[in-house]
Formats: sequence, C-alpha cells, structure tokens
Amino acid sequence: MHTEGLEERAQDGGDEWWFVRWECRGCGLHVGLEAPAAQAERFVDRTMWTNDAQHRLDRIPPYASLLVRDEVESYARLMQWRVITYDRFMQARTGAAVAWEPEAERRLANVPAPVRAMARVELERTAGERGESRVTVALMEEVKARYFGMGQKAE
Repeated sequence: MHTEGLEERAQDGGDEWWFVRWECRGCGLHVGLEAPAAQAERFVDRTMWTNDAQHRLDRIPPYASLLVRDEVESYARLMQWRVITYDRFMQARTGAAVAWEPEAERRLANVPAPVRAMARVELERTAGERGESRVTVALMEEVKARYFGMGQKAE
C-alpha cells in the first residue's frame, strides 16, 4: 500500500481533520482513513502536498517554483512533517506560524482574487518579521497604507 492522496477536511472544534487515501499497486484496492491531522500524518508514507498548498505553489512563476518547492520540502523534513498544508507552506516561507484574527480573515476575503494570495503572503511575512503571531486589522491597515497610500496608519 502506498499513500495516493490526502484531503484537508473541515475543522471540528478547532481540530483539523484529514482524509488519507492509499492504493495497493498489486490489486488496485483503495482504502481511506479520516482522522485528526495529528493522528493521520503518521500513516502518510511520503511527502504529500494538500490541494491548497499545491495550488499556492502552482501560482509561483515556473522559474522560481522548483526553488520554492525545495525550500518548503527541506523545512518540512527539518520539522519532521510528511504533509505540507497551506499553513505549513506559509510557515516555511515566512519562518513563523502566523494566525489570523477572524475580522482580518473576513477583510482578506474582500480583496480581489488576483491579489489575495500576494496580500496574504505579504501580511504574514510582515507579521513574522515583527515577531507578531497574528495578522490583525491594524496590521492590514498599515500595510495597505504603505503599499497603496490608503487606509489609516496604526498607532
């Protein structure tokens, strides 16, 4: 049996759940397991990228995506992760785990789709550089003012 795929499922009470699929190459049998991420990861037999993480990687220009993939997978090995989720991808890229305030997350949803991913990366990178563990509305306003001359500067 080898790991064929992995899907992130909705969070249940704050816990992230994954659905892991395996396939027997000999007989073609498919088997799946849905479990909390912390438990499911030990059954994954190789480095796997979730769809959200792979989508983020695919949006990077081709000349840089191989370098980014190597960087993220090296960080994943260092952290002993077998699964690269969107959050882990961002943590590898920014060097810090950054959470989002619910209101900041709602505001990000209003950002036009073509620039939303770039805005997320820049906000998380800025928070990480400052040693902050959360993206806040105040940080969003400050970054918006810096890049676009819009919004109110945080005091």
